Amino acid sequence: MPKLTFKNPYGPGSAALTVSCARGASILDVAEEHGARVGHACGGNLACSTCHVWVTAGLDSLPEVADKENDIMDKAFDVRAESRLACQAALGEADVEVEITEESLKAWLDENPDERKKLRSTAP
Repeated sequence: MPKLTFKNPYGPGSAALTVSCARGASILDVAEEHGARVGHACGGNLACSTCHVWVTAGLDSLPEVADKENDIMDKAFDVRAESRLACQAALGEADVEVEITEESLKAWLDENPDERKKLRSTAP
């Protein structure tokens, strides 16, 4: 059973979250199941780039990027060689580590306005 580690799962500076997950699950599915803040304005239907993450370990264990994912990635900000859309990256046997992009975190907060309000109320 692979492990998936999310860097900054609750925003910048938050402690990493490592969870065991089923082989074949998408990074987005695992994020939703465990509360990591990965945005998904299109509901994970490969219609936006809000679930953009950087894979910092285990990239080779993920399936190759399909043409449609590449096309959608053109809409993302700060795309890197290790960029993937979390809705399209299915986990294999190896452990994977991802960093949630600022774009994805912002999208998650836009999708969860009550959480955004809580953050504002606790800010110094």
